[in-house]
Amino acid sequence: MPDIKDMNKFDAIIVGAGPAGTSCAHTVAKAGLKVALVDRGTFPGAKNVMGGVLYRHAVENAIPDFWKEAPLERHIIEQQYWLLSDDSNISIGHRSEKFAQEPYNRFTVLRAKFDSWFAGQADSAGAYIISKTVVDDVITENGRVVGIKTDRPDGNLYANVIVLCDGVNSLLAQKLGMRGEFDNRHLALAVKEIISMPREKIEDRFNLDGDEGATIDIYGEVAQGMEGTGFIYTNKDSLSVGIGVILADLVKTRVRPYDLLEQMKNHPVIKRMISGGEPREYMAHMIPEGGYKAMPKIYGDGVLVAGDAAMMVNGFHREGSNLAMTSGRLAGKTIIEATEKGDYSKNALSRYKDLLEDSFVLKDLKKYKNLPAHISNYSEFFSTYPEILNKAADEFLTIDGVSKKEKQRKIRKILTEKKSLWNIIKDTYKSWRAFG
Repeated sequence: MPDIKDMNKFDAIIVGAGPAGTSCAHTVAKAGLKVALVDRGTFPGAKNVMGGVLYRHAVENAIPDFWKEAPLERHIIEQQYWLLSDDSNISIGHRSEKFAQEPYNRFTVLRAKFDSWFAGQADSAGAYIISKTVVDDVITENGRVVGIKTDRPDGNLYANVIVLCDGVNSLLAQKLGMRGEFDNRHLALAVKEIISMPREKIEDRFNLDGDEGATIDIYGEVAQGMEGTGFIYTNKDSLSVGIGVILADLVKTRVRPYDLLEQMKNHPVIKRMISGGEPREYMAHMIPEGGYKAMPKIYGDGVLVAGDAAMMVNGFHREGSNLAMTSGRLAGKTIIEATEKGDYSKNALSRYKDLLEDSFVLKDLKKYKNLPAHISNYSEFFSTYPEILNKAADEFLTIDGVSKKEKQRKIRKILTEKKSLWNIIKDTYKSWRAFG
């Protein structure tokens, strides 16, 4: 009689069918290895949430010309940044016809649709998709990870390598001692609402044609002085509207995330943009914001960690899905190489970190490694500076018979009434240093 382990044995098991996990499963399956992708949702993507922007480069490495068949919303041709005070807004943006041509650079997506499609690609490549399954623990033997325990009867599964892609609050990584206790300064809670709107109205309001899209990142008043940012992303017939705030600030202020989102939606500038829309769906998601210095151990004997579970988010550039997909693909490549050698030790799997070091993932995270701590120490970036810049702009653009020389004096006073010129210079210098 065959050993039960052999019946349930895989070359690799990936926990979590988000961008990292599915990318890893697809890579391993294409190489002809036996791989299982395990997810707690009723289908891959059912419980997955992100702001809604997907980057071509990371997906294209797995599936060339994917945009011709994947369920995408819009290709982004314009990115705006808003600095809000309580009643005004300074906007900076970039719009390019280059982004309106194939191959497109970025897309908005609805995760339930896209993740399900992406998992289907992994399934077609040969991966076993196991949904509606909770992974309760990992199985170790002689200090090496050899399998997972699930909530199914006789649900233990075994593999040469287990890849943890189970999100920012990865309890499995914590149980293995690969990460410490969660620090709520390294986590942001993002809440998001899908607001239905006729596509003709979206295209008219955002000056778009066809499947062109725009994104807006919002700073200032919307976060009520906390460390956080809002966003508005255009979909085909809806808007993704949300805000993310560092968890420590929410705990300290006891502000409810939903109330924060409602206040943001009622800001006079934002209210105009979303007027006429109908709320369709509300969701929340935890985002890793600690950066490079908060990363856990990402490899061990028989185990790898990728995506959000490995704190791989570039908060400054608002990038997460591309880091997740790239880390998943490189984890898959590591498994393929380890299988060829028949070696799944910590030393062999350290190849994963080497591959990440050679990619943009760790290069970018290292570049901004000091930025999360710097931003946490300067709440003025989310309150004082947007306020004084808007006041200065109001004064500069008000034509009221006051001489320009006098206006310059007023603007200088506005700029220095809450922050001295010397402190502004120091803040600017320290921020420049934090950018690496």
